[in-house]
Amino acid sequence: MNDNFKSKILITGAGGFIGGHLVTEALARGMEVWAAVRATTSREFLTDERIHFIVLDFTDYASLESTISNHIVEHGTWDYIVHNLGATKATGYLDFERINYGYMKMLVDVLRGLGALPRVFLLMSSLSVMGAGDEVGYTPFDDNSIPSPNTRYGTSKLKAETYLQSIEGMPYTIFRCTGVYGPHERDYYMMLKSINRGVDFGVGFKKQLLTFIYVKDLAAAVMDALERGPLRRAYYISEPRSYTQAEFRELARKLLGKALVIPIKCPLWVVKAVCAVAERWGKWTGKPSTLNSDKFNILKQRNWQCDISAAQRDFGFNPQYDLEHGLQESIEWYCNNGWL
Repeated sequence: MNDNFKSKILITGAGGFIGGHLVTEALARGMEVWAAVRATTSREFLTDERIHFIVLDFTDYASLESTISNHIVEHGTWDYIVHNLGATKATGYLDFERINYGYMKMLVDVLRGLGALPRVFLLMSSLSVMGAGDEVGYTPFDDNSIPSPNTRYGTSKLKAETYLQSIEGMPYTIFRCTGVYGPHERDYYMMLKSINRGVDFGVGFKKQLLTFIYVKDLAAAVMDALERGPLRRAYYISEPRSYTQAEFRELARKLLGKALVIPIKCPLWVVKAVCAVAERWGKWTGKPSTLNSDKFNILKQRNWQCDISAAQRDFGFNPQYDLEHGLQESIEWYCNNGWL
């Protein structure tokens, strides 16, 4: 393919877990890929020589505008933009809002001001915008469900969604992703690491239905949605079925070759207390803790099921990895790279 006819894509948050896989998928589809990073961003998983890098400063509007304006003069506008930049943990709501909402708003405002909106602007949001949902009948989230976030993270993501939806003619698509796992990821890695040591920690005693999406399936879905054009709606992105904690544990046990894994159930009040202490420590040290009040609300949520039929209908969403296949590939990567 002649380089002059390649679709140009900008991926923010390219140095992160999901961002790296988005870059890989875009390259595989023959796109001209621009990876937006900070000056200090690790490029450990961005080693392909075809990647173009651009350093964007989201803390300064004038700097961001100047950088993008200069880029347009030299390279032209982007056909697609995937805004994957975000914070999943912070010491307070203002940090969540500044990063998850403010940075996205700044990027959109700069693009609009320069007359440089892409053909499609895809926002990587989260299933957390929906809140707790039905924890009695376990009805999946669907198009009739009303977002009601119960975390600061979810609230900031919903605010970003709402801003895009408020702009007349904005060529947006929103992905509300469930739990994303795969090579390079660290949260589910910690669960696998614990199971590999023979212990699996669960939260609460009431039935919990978990959903997952393998990162390669997510990256493929992003590109498929971009190629279909601006869909101007939000989509749930998940594997078509849910799993219990016991099913996750048994799959991981088998793939890790463990004869026995001891399940330990922690009462919600204990987890809440631990999260509260960890959050206070994080605020005192200025370093966001993985365990906090937001994380507690996520851990205690019982129903993560969602209806993906709209994504299947509108851009042919068809996950190729079930949890077993995805975990197998992930565990192989963790083992081969010395993580397990």
